[in-house]
Amino acid sequence: MQKSVRYNEGHALYLAFLARKEGTKRGFLSKKTAEASRWHEKWFALYQNVLFYFEGEQSCRPAGMYLLEGCSCERTPAPPRAGAGPGGVRDALDKQYYFTVLFGHEGQKPLELRCEEEQDGKEWMEAIHQASYADILIEREVLMQKYIHLVQIVETEKIAANQLRHQLEDQDTEIERLKSEIIALNKTKERMRPYQSNQEDEDPDIKKIKKVQSFMRGWLCRRKWKTIVQDYICSPHAESMRKRNQIVFTMVEAESEYVHQLYILVNGFLRPLRMAASSKKPPISHDDVSSIFLNSETIMFLHEIFHQGLKARIANWPTLILADLFDILLPMLNIYQEFVRNHQYSLQVLANCKQNRDFDKLLKQYEANPACEGRMLETFLTYPMFQIPRYIITLHELLAHTPHEHVERKSLEFAKSKLEELSRVMHDEVSDTENIRKNLAIERMIVEGCDILLDTSQTFIRQGSLIQVPSVERGKLSKVRLGSLSLKKEGERQCFLFTKHFLICTRSSGGKLHLLKTGGVLSLIDCTLIEEPDASDDDSKGSGQVFGHLDFKIVVEPPDAASFTVVLLAPSRQEKAAWMSDISQCVDNIRCNGLMTIVFEENSKVTVPHMIKSDARLHKDDTDICFSKTLNSCKVPQIRYASVERLLERLTDLRFLSIDFLNTFLHTYRIFTTAAVVLGKLSDIYKRPFTSIPVRSLELFFATSQNNRGEHLVDGKSPRLCRKFSSPPPLAVSRTSSPVRARKLSLTSPLNSKIGALDLTTSSSPTTTTQSPAASPPPHTGQIPLDLSRALSSPEQSPGSVEENVDNPRVDLCNKLKRSIQKGFNNTERTCDKEFIIRRTATNRVLNVLRHWVSKHAQDFELNNELKMNVLNLLEEVLRDPDLLPQERKATANILRALSQDDQDDIHLKLEDIIQMTDCMKAECFQSLSAMELAEQITLLDHIIFRSIPYEEFLGQGWMKLDKNERTPYIMKTSQHFNDMSNLVASQIMNYADVSSRANAIEKWVAVADICRCLHNYNGVLEITSALNRSAIYRLKKTWAKVSKQTKALMDKLQKTVSSEGRFKNLRETLKNCNPPAVPYLGMYLTDLAFIEEGTPNFTEEGLVNFSKMRMISHIIREIRQFQQTSYRIDHQPKVTQYLLDKDLIIDEDTLYELSLKIEPRLPA
Repeated sequence: MQKSVRYNEGHALYLAFLARKEGTKRGFLSKKTAEASRWHEKWFALYQNVLFYFEGEQSCRPAGMYLLEGCSCERTPAPPRAGAGPGGVRDALDKQYYFTVLFGHEGQKPLELRCEEEQDGKEWMEAIHQASYADILIEREVLMQKYIHLVQIVETEKIAANQLRHQLEDQDTEIERLKSEIIALNKTKERMRPYQSNQEDEDPDIKKIKKVQSFMRGWLCRRKWKTIVQDYICSPHAESMRKRNQIVFTMVEAESEYVHQLYILVNGFLRPLRMAASSKKPPISHDDVSSIFLNSETIMFLHEIFHQGLKARIANWPTLILADLFDILLPMLNIYQEFVRNHQYSLQVLANCKQNRDFDKLLKQYEANPACEGRMLETFLTYPMFQIPRYIITLHELLAHTPHEHVERKSLEFAKSKLEELSRVMHDEVSDTENIRKNLAIERMIVEGCDILLDTSQTFIRQGSLIQVPSVERGKLSKVRLGSLSLKKEGERQCFLFTKHFLICTRSSGGKLHLLKTGGVLSLIDCTLIEEPDASDDDSKGSGQVFGHLDFKIVVEPPDAASFTVVLLAPSRQEKAAWMSDISQCVDNIRCNGLMTIVFEENSKVTVPHMIKSDARLHKDDTDICFSKTLNSCKVPQIRYASVERLLERLTDLRFLSIDFLNTFLHTYRIFTTAAVVLGKLSDIYKRPFTSIPVRSLELFFATSQNNRGEHLVDGKSPRLCRKFSSPPPLAVSRTSSPVRARKLSLTSPLNSKIGALDLTTSSSPTTTTQSPAASPPPHTGQIPLDLSRALSSPEQSPGSVEENVDNPRVDLCNKLKRSIQKGFNNTERTCDKEFIIRRTATNRVLNVLRHWVSKHAQDFELNNELKMNVLNLLEEVLRDPDLLPQERKATANILRALSQDDQDDIHLKLEDIIQMTDCMKAECFQSLSAMELAEQITLLDHIIFRSIPYEEFLGQGWMKLDKNERTPYIMKTSQHFNDMSNLVASQIMNYADVSSRANAIEKWVAVADICRCLHNYNGVLEITSALNRSAIYRLKKTWAKVSKQTKALMDKLQKTVSSEGRFKNLRETLKNCNPPAVPYLGMYLTDLAFIEEGTPNFTEEGLVNFSKMRMISHIIREIRQFQQTSYRIDHQPKVTQYLLDKDLIIDEDTLYELSLKIEPRLPA
């Protein structure tokens, strides 16, 4: 009995369901039944090669199914109509479309179908034809025929090979036969040779001896040569040559890879985009294509030629002559200048073009090319940026293993010097261009525009958020609104500091900036910074109590308008000190030039800054200093290399007050000197300005009085050559009878009233009180301090005070200085007054450096108590100077106060305090904490740890050394906290046994990461995304299937923001556009510092300090400290931080993966 075929009804119903839902073709057709004259309308659905039909469209269970594989479909004419019906009915039936499905196997009746529309019938026939796989069967038959043909060819070749093999065997047999015949003939010939006696033959023993001697000579010769070869192989010269050859082989491989990258850039992106730009609907213009790719095609052609030359040299190995190739390459490498100069602009144009969806879609298609290996267009555009440094490094290594007598030595050294010169020029152009682009980027952010930013001499210093306190008439604060809660929202300003101007903007809801209508652009030449409001000002007292001494004033006195006061409030004392230090430094830069202009006007009719810039001797390379073409904030060339002595000289030089040099020096001086040496230099400049300042720095001051200067220096009788104090200086004489406010003395040029001058102001408040004992030494009745604001008699002065000033030589000097402002200096007074101005300028310079050092680098003094005491002693000595001006006395007292105060007013939380507070708290569970609470406390913890890193740890790559825990404890603590947070996220997800709970936990952590992004905590974003990308979490496919599409899209967005692609390109751009507070990813900066440290030495071969490297390191440290200084206003919640810091919840990596395998085992292979 034959068994019936088993039929899986469930599988058939599932296929029918898919056919109804996703079928290739669905619709109503009329099917002819077994009875030839009857048609029934059914609902058909085609899925792959199975045709289902249902009783109706809503039927769930199929009435039948057909397998269409191997069938054929053809149209059939309408069948003849028997009987006479109405004419309209017959016409309607004739218009219907009939077709038949014929099955290839026997016993299956054809399927006759019809439909109402001809187009519908054609579509059904086409769909059935595709489902029958007829084309595949035809192709299979063709391939089978080809296979049979190839089999026949192979059999024929086998037969021919056997025939050839037999022929070869026959030939070998014939050769052997011929050889045997030749041997036989030779033997016969030997037998036929006549017999000759061997009487003349040598003795056999002699032959043996000669044979042994010959053997020994050969053995000794071979041994000698073997020893020579082995000695050479082990010699330093051979080792050097091996390394040199290896360097050359590596260079050839790198050049081949670089040419391949350029080939992909040109042929995979540039040329296709050019063709797309010529289409009818271009996604990109030709100008944008040229702006993005620049001259990359020319660079590719150049390096293809160079690569061919290298391969030709390798073919002649071991004779490797490369210098002539570099001689050909060097003149053409200038094309890199255009590429490097415009590289940043190229990436900006590319980013703008990506906003176009059509272009972005087209670019992704190009990037999906397997040749790109997953790399983006930005990556290929970055490769040429590193080619010149790569050549320099290669030549440096090549020269290290090339003997001095080598034929290529001089040529390679010349090539290396030319490449280094080209690299310096490119670096300088990029630096200058970056400064201009930074200014233009800020100018584009301002809706109204700002013309002053189009000035190339403007150098950006810093930016940040400050609160502008509203004011009323006479510059007094409005006490009504001091305590208003809306002050922070209404008064928040985005401030930008440049070398010559200070911009104050408001930010709209859309993120655009608007300059204030009044006081939006402040010219620093007209500004006076009041760091500490005077104690006698009642309004200042009130503001200090309300704002915790976080406010400072900028008094603006424009020449063509009424003066006004801008009161700004900083988020913290540290940030206030940083702002005031930078502003005062910029003001001093401008006004010191004005001071020298008025005093030395007779030397030249041009201003002193122009004299400095035009004097080539000041910027000429010497044995102990080398300059670059890039200009600093004073618009003079920057230092590239210099000795420690020249750097200390430039730090205290009276002519150069560059804030970027000062920042760089104070950030990096530990690399090449000590704090004691720096302080000693400052002390010498203050105490002995004429003997400590080099002669070349004083040439400008004594350009017209060389003889007088020489006499003073030789005789040593000038009272101003050194500072000797026989008695303590006095307190200021109290003038309680005169309510006159102190007036500002501004040394301005008679030729141009807008040229800045040194601000010799006293406090803007009435001087009706004596100085406090903390800021002044004990009283002395014999002398009074120099006060320019009271040196001239006035009707409001008391008669007693005037009489006291009659015989005072210092007051007479003040009167003479004031007269010089109106009438100019006469020849007899000029030398004396120059010495006085030089001493005052030297004092100002020393105070400026100390103020910058104390306010911005307070950690130096916290860690070095001896340094702190020495600075305190120097400041106290300055206060005892009887010639000290009131403004200098006040600045000294402020520095002394800032250095002497304890850290008791530091309101910042520390991680140790948080841990101590959470020890006694009850632990909270993950479910009870909201995403907002978690994100805020993660941000608070990350910023506290990030803020605690002293900038000294960023020097010297201490985090990569064996003793990294001792050298960089705070960096290692930051790294450990990052790992702990990432482990906590992964552990919390893996703690859930069911899939839904794990999916909910993932969605909650992604929400936390998104809130961290909104809080500008990109370190927290990376902590969470790195946890979700761990193998133990990423492999849980069932869990991720439960996660919503919105969460996955958000996850992709966050990962793209913090991606390491292109050296964290997206993260850098995001940080550039965000305002502090923010927490960046520390690893990004550590990578930059490691790249700088490894690629550039600290000292040159001549022992000079590589100050360009110090400048790059300082730039990174300044960016880090900018984010460290601005704190978050987030309240600490112990219950949340206890959960985040609980290490008992953390599961180690191996256990996590084992748990992951237990939750979702591996699928069998």
